Order: sequence, then structure tokens, then C-alpha cells
Amino acid sequence: MTIAFLTIVFFNSCDVNKTKEGELPEVDITTEEGELPEYDVNWADVNVGTTTKTVEVPKVVIVMEEEEVEVPYLDVDMPGSDDEKEERTILVQAEVEGKEHEIDIKEIWATGNNLYVISVLTATEQDIDDKKMRVSDQVTINAPELNVKHYIIGERPNRVFNDQYTYVKDIPTLKYKLDNKNIKVIFSQS
Repeated sequence: MTIAFLTIVFFNSCDVNKTKEGELPEVDITTEEGELPEYDVNWADVNVGTTTKTVEVPKVVIVMEEEEVEVPYLDVDMPGSDDEKEERTILVQAEVEGKEHEIDIKEIWATGNNLYVISVLTATEQDIDDKKMRVSDQVTINAPELNVKHYIIGERPNRVFNDQYTYVKDIPTLKYKLDNKNIKVIFSQS
């Protein structure tokens, strides 16, 4: 409120009289069309499209379906052994590609507390292209605890899964490798 009061007092305390007529200056403005600056910008040309590349993509492993079938059964009584027998499955598998394969347990050899499972892996004529598949065979055994070692006759397929078995060229090579340690054939399948 004091500012408004002071303003009123200021205007009322002075006397303003017009003594001469005034005139605004004349200004002649001519304008010309302006021009904005131009710039050249050099940057990369970008083309968007597609190209074909060969890349590795995961593929599904073909797995055999379960079915009820007759499997060989071995009941083993070890001489002079009071060990309790236990039923278990001896399973052999191979993971293959390119062609379908078959794997069959051909023989089981025994010596001492060791079992040697001899299987044969053979390729068929059926192509599976770039797919992979697992093949298997099994025998059921009722016996005391025994050490089991697998040997597969045939060429090892180039898959990490197959590293769990020993691959050999043929039966004579295997017999030489085992040095004929009083081996007894307890199972044979043609």
C-alpha cells in the first residue's frame, strides 16, 4: 500500500504541461528476400535388406520311442559267491548323423568280476540328412555287482555323446587288446 500512496503523491506533486508538438521520425524500410545458408553433409549411405548366411542352429535329437519288447535276460550265479544278486539293465547307445544306424549287443564276455559288452554299430542306407539320432540296445542281467566295460565294433561317430564307449575295428583287434584273459562268452546273439 505504501508504494501506491507514494506514486499518487509523486504525480500530484508535479505539474506537467505540453510546450511543443512532437512527431515520430519517418523510417523507410526496404527489405530484400533473405537466404538461409546451405550445408553439404557427407554421411554413410545405409541400405537395409537381407542376405543369406549359413549359421549353426540347434536341432532336435531324434529319440527312439519306448515300446514293450522282448529283451535278453541273463541270470548269473557266480561260483563261491554269496553276494546278493541285483537286476539291472546293460544299455549301449550311440548318437549318429548322416545315415540311420543300428546298434546290437552281439556278445557278452566274462572274466573274474568283469563283463565285456561287445556291440556292433552299422550304418543303413536311409539318409537322415543333417539330423542326429540315438540308437540303442539292451540286455537285462541278474547278477552280483560286476564291472561292465563296453566295446563297440565300428567307426566312432563324430559326436561327443559317443566318448563314453571304446570303439574298435573288429573282434580280433579287441581280443588282442584284452590279451585273451581267460574270457568266457556268456551271451551271444547272431
